Amino acid sequence: MTKVIGLIAVIAAIVFAQVTLAAAAELKVYSTIGVQGAVEQLAPLFEKTSGHKLAITWGTAVMLVKRIEGGESADVLILTREGIDALTKEGKVAPGTEVTLASSGIAVAVKAGASKPDISTPEAFKQALLNAKTIAYSDPAAGGASGVYFAKLLERMGIADQMKAKTKYPPPGGNSASLLMTGEAELAIQQKPEVMYVAGVEIVGLLPADLNNVTVFAAGITADSKNADAGKTLIKMLHSPEAATVFRAKGLDPL
Repeated sequence: MTKVIGLIAVIAAIVFAQVTLAAAAELKVYSTIGVQGAVEQLAPLFEKTSGHKLAITWGTAVMLVKRIEGGESADVLILTREGIDALTKEGKVAPGTEVTLASSGIAVAVKAGASKPDISTPEAFKQALLNAKTIAYSDPAAGGASGVYFAKLLERMGIADQMKAKTKYPPPGGNSASLLMTGEAELAIQQKPEVMYVAGVEIVGLLPADLNNVTVFAAGITADSKNADAGKTLIKMLHSPEAATVFRAKGLDPL
């Protein structure tokens, strides 16, 4: 409780330095599920200290990029760095508003209490996959960064065909770790903060050595936002040292 009160006080100071006498706004935020745990903790603190309200839409970065490209509108985008860069080039993110927030690697998870396989080396990880009865990762067709990468990694490891029959996918935009809790999967492979978000899951570790892949997350203000000042205040808070503590606790590496 003391830590939360302290965080509120610090964020209040950050927000107060940015807020003018403008009326409170409802900020429409499109955010990747890669940072959901951290943003969900920070959102009510931002609302409490700024007076602004956040309406957050969650999804994979690729899904959200397509929605913006398709004509949907938002004020603040929290996506992968690639997603923000692509929309900036298309004129849909206001130049100069982009801020890099954090990064994460891909983790292997099991249901709490289940035995943890050895994934300490590339060969051990490969054997763990072959030994598993079922695995889950994001459907590459849905465009999630970890799912796209992992499908290619299975091909690179030479076991893509062996894994097809034992692979389960969560619904588009869903979390592969949720399939651990239903018993549909024995191992889940996804961004570390995403699997940490599911209660009752334990992290085995990150993918070993050069098999791991790091995704960078960034935020930006849309070019047509009518609440740009409030959006800048939100991004400033998300990029603060205090917010970095929350990102780190949720499995991300602040940048």
